[in-house]
Amino acid sequence: MGVDHDVVLYMKEPPDRAALEHLVSIIEDPVEDLVRKDSQFKKLGLVADDYVGNPEAVVDLLEHRKALLQRPVVVRGNVAIIGRPKSRIAELFAT
Repeated sequence: MGVDHDVVLYMKEPPDRAALEHLVSIIEDPVEDLVRKDSQFKKLGLVADDYVGNPEAVVDLLEHRKALLQRPVVVRGNVAIIGRPKSRIAELFAT
């Protein structure tokens, strides 16, 4: 795409609570979409409905379970999106 960017390796350098709070405040997607609902989510006995429209619960979870952060998350200025499908990334940078 030819766009300058930074890649954050979130498993090695996990976002702190302040970064997560900022992320949930600028995400254009539903906040609950930041949480991966994968086998680990199910193994932990978590309930997806607990995170719907609940930024604080999302931050609390991701602060302690960084592997459950959906990816990629793309941030441009004061807008964040989940970069799936990949075409969404091009749309974000086209604006």
